[in-house]
Amino acid sequence: MISVKNYNSTVDGVVLTHSDMLLENHARRVVVRFERPNEHGFDFAEGLLPENIITKSYGFSEDELFELREYLRCNAPLIWEFSQEDGGYYAKSAA
Repeated sequence: MISVKNYNSTVDGVVLTHSDMLLENHARRVVVRFERPNEHGFDFAEGLLPENIITKSYGFSEDELFELREYLRCNAPLIWEFSQEDGGYYAKSAA
């Protein structure tokens, strides 16, 4: 399980959080998670940087996922920088 603990922003009721920098198979990555409340819990979308892809989602339309990818692309440098603020890299633990 990856800890997605760093709050980044809230836009239109969608909260973006991200992991610290992860080192996985000699590659640096950051896991990002978008969430918004709904009547049964939360809609979510989870993605990866630097790939700028959404890997899992529930409750968001295709148009909304496109907008989330664009938001991720535009904010990737800032998220990447924030993910390294504590220093070092964290090896991804087995779930």
